[in-house]
Amino acid sequence: MINSRMEERDKKILQRNRMNLVRALDPSDIYDGLLSRGIFTQDMIDEIKSSGPRRDQARQLVRDLETRGRQAFSAFLECLCETGQQSLAEILQNDRPPSQTLPLPPVHVRPVVQPLPVYSPMDNDKHVEVRTPAPIYPTTPVKPTTPSPSPEREYFRPHSTGRIRRDSIQTYKLDASPCGQCLIINNVDFEPKSELSNRKGSDIDCDKLEQRFRSLNFVVVVKRNLRQKHIRQELSALSKMDHSQYDCCVVIILSHGTEVSHNRFPGAVHGIDGPSVPVQIITNYLNGQNCPSLQGKPKLFFIQACGGGERDIGFEVSPDDDVMPGIGGADDQTDAIPTSSSSDSLSTSDEPDARVTLPTPSDILVSYSTFPGYVSWRDPQAGSWYVETLDRILEETASENDLVTILMMVNNEVSLNSAKGLYKQMPGSFNFLRKLFYFQAQRQNQT
Repeated sequence: MINSRMEERDKKILQRNRMNLVRALDPSDIYDGLLSRGIFTQDMIDEIKSSGPRRDQARQLVRDLETRGRQAFSAFLECLCETGQQSLAEILQNDRPPSQTLPLPPVHVRPVVQPLPVYSPMDNDKHVEVRTPAPIYPTTPVKPTTPSPSPEREYFRPHSTGRIRRDSIQTYKLDASPCGQCLIINNVDFEPKSELSNRKGSDIDCDKLEQRFRSLNFVVVVKRNLRQKHIRQELSALSKMDHSQYDCCVVIILSHGTEVSHNRFPGAVHGIDGPSVPVQIITNYLNGQNCPSLQGKPKLFFIQACGGGERDIGFEVSPDDDVMPGIGGADDQTDAIPTSSSSDSLSTSDEPDARVTLPTPSDILVSYSTFPGYVSWRDPQAGSWYVETLDRILEETASENDLVTILMMVNNEVSLNSAKGLYKQMPGSFNFLRKLFYFQAQRQNQT
């Protein structure tokens, strides 16, 4: 068991160089070394392996390493050298003061095993041998990468180069300019008859998302304080547009929400007058039947609203688990009201193009700020947890990651927050996309 804490200077070295480590570290090579030295248990290594692809494993390993005691840093350096990752070890060593620098172990060169001679069965008398050439070892050391001069955020923007996955048949086409329409409905001030509180902080969310999606090359239209029928009218108008020149469409709704009966997408969002529109009907406006010019194109919906009235108090975890201190404050608010009846929110007699019996949609993704049935937290001064995290991770990783990966990052970060020191929140999504989706993130770097 690890009883001592890692030296603060070593922890800061790992933090300052996290970007380089995540970019270049091959964690699979050092698992055995860290296990044999008692730095990690097998369960811990299995958990790191389950965190995702190589970059995610490297990120998780470096983060967990900071909690594994005083010997973890030097053991990490030894494992790097033993597995041919000396350049990373040198980066970390060079970040130490000269008086604290320790000699690194010699570079470990893995031997290349030569196959046994191969004899042709037709040449029993000749025994003709087929040999492979002798391995050639490098004679010059690998030049280490330049260490990061200052602390970096955990997620970083790599050099924007061509991506094979984006060019494959499994990736949505997204090269139109602008790439699509983005409708933001921001309900802040609710009418007294609705018995719903005003949503202080929602304007902060709206401003962030408006700027973010403009930077992602969308035509952004913002509508503020819409009644239920006006929400439907805006969605109907969006569905009747000709989207032939665009490659996708985005709808963002910031409002109070509730739980309703459904057979596909849960939840509903309220107009400022009180009545709600089910998310299921919202998505139907843009499906392939009601909006032919978006057929086969991705339709993305982001819902910042409660999915119900339950408050999640979470569950207890061990001190070694990766849980950061809660950022929620005593003034955090929710976007929930009690569950509404299906007759209030599922009536579609006035909108023949919003039927709930259409075929299962394709090319649709709905991202919810919270798990169905639970409240969603919002800081009146800083905006909602979900939008703040989504905006930041889009800024930091959209040039590298596909949308589903980005949303998993959002889920993870929001799940670590706590409201009033007690309540938790878990975002999620319903994904009917058929391909990978990448934003035009490189455009935000252009001047």
